[in-house]
Amino acid sequence: MDLVLPDFGLLFWTGLVFCSLLFLLAKFAWKPILGAVNAREEKIAEALDLAEKTKAEMKTLKAENEALLKEARAERDKMLKDAKKQADSFIDDSKGKAKEEAQKIITDARDSIQNEKNAAITELKSHVGALSIEIAEKIIQNELSKDEKQKALVDKILDKTNMN
Repeated sequence: MDLVLPDFGLLFWTGLVFCSLLFLLAKFAWKPILGAVNAREEKIAEALDLAEKTKAEMKTLKAENEALLKEARAERDKMLKDAKKQADSFIDDSKGKAKEEAQKIITDARDSIQNEKNAAITELKSHVGALSIEIAEKIIQNELSKDEKQKALVDKILDKTNMN
């Protein structure tokens, strides 16, 4: 059992060396070690704070980015809607103008046809009148070619004028 239980002198010197070492460490080494540990702890806390701030900033930027994307999509949809509305309006205007132009062409064609018809009728009447006069001349020449027929016609006309 002597080996397990240390001697009093050994205990005394071990205790004295331990206390001396503890005093020396507390006097000279403990402050720099605690300073280094505290500095390390502060750096870790700062890094964690910076990470939290960065995370919050990233979340804010992500929300802003999503809002910008939503706004851009809404603007794009509005632009597409406006473009479609303008295209429809242009098509409707073009259809209206085409109908008006077609109606004008039809009206002009009808007027032209009516004018040509009237001109043809006038020309036909003039031609018929000329033919009638020619026919009448020929008939009168045939009728009045003989003297007796001329005298009979003159007498007939005179009788009619005397009766009136």
